Amino acid sequence: MIPFSILDLAPITEGSDASAAFANTLDLARLGEQLGYRRYWLAEHHNMPGIASAATAVLIGHVAGGTSTIRVGAGGVMLPNHAPLQVAEQFGTLAALYPGRIDLGLGRAPGTDQATMRALRRYADGAEAFPDDVLELLHYFEPARPGQAVRAVPGAGLDVPVWLLGSSLFSARLAAALGLPFAFASHFAPDAMDSALSIYRSEFRPSPRLAQPYAMLGINVVAADTDAEARRLFTTQQQSFINLRRGQPGLVPPPIDDIEAYWTPTEKLGVERALACAVVGGPATVRQGLADFIARHQPDELLLTANIFDHALRRRSFERAMQARAQLPG
Repeated sequence: MIPFSILDLAPITEGSDASAAFANTLDLARLGEQLGYRRYWLAEHHNMPGIASAATAVLIGHVAGGTSTIRVGAGGVMLPNHAPLQVAEQFGTLAALYPGRIDLGLGRAPGTDQATMRALRRYADGAEAFPDDVLELLHYFEPARPGQAVRAVPGAGLDVPVWLLGSSLFSARLAAALGLPFAFASHFAPDAMDSALSIYRSEFRPSPRLAQPYAMLGINVVAADTDAEARRLFTTQQQSFINLRRGQPGLVPPPIDDIEAYWTPTEKLGVERALACAVVGGPATVRQGLADFIARHQPDELLLTANIFDHALRRRSFERAMQARAQLPG
């Protein structure tokens, strides 16, 4: 049965704050562990009022410390924002604290706007060096050699699975060339998904880290009692995308009854294209939608995300998604 995992951005909802978001993140991770989700990933974003996962490694430690079996990781760390040695030390520390449970997904985007990118200092110079930085980071996780001038302490010799993340063909080719697992951001940028999967699978070269290609796809899943209720819950995500495109990112908004009155026709087309990989509905709709998506794209794993305003309903959505998984063919 195909594994399901969870992607969380530690959403800060209107009327709430970061402390509540972190409590909800840990609560959802514990639920995911109970339900049988394989991984719980958190993503690096900056200067986003509704996303509290900027200090990704710190939050991963919080979640890993509050759970016991689920894998916890970054989906991902935006490597051009950081020195590879620092990332190796951070995730080496996490792997030493929580052996066999830490994943490191690496992205090439800044995870923010232009002004914040400049405030991060490193990204403008680091983006072009991404392939070399990935190789440097992988080197730090190898066992240290006698006389090695720079080593990650901790980090050297530790088992930290490294993934490449992407929404284009670039990271698909790089993951294939390096023999690394690949996660595609189809939950918000699906346009190149089919081409990226084809390139990754056809060009994959086995490595000591991975013998055969392994692709995980992101997908929005909002599950409720009825299709109508789920569509209403999904308006939270739709509003967030519109607000971001209007240059007005804010706290995560509550759902609304009439999304058509909120967006323009042009905005609607853009958001529906960005969120095309979404399964939204009651139990039967979700089950069929997941089955169709898996049959078409043949992922090795699904990474589910659900930007739902009410935490209790968000929990329930992930419960229903796992119930749907149990009823999938094969």
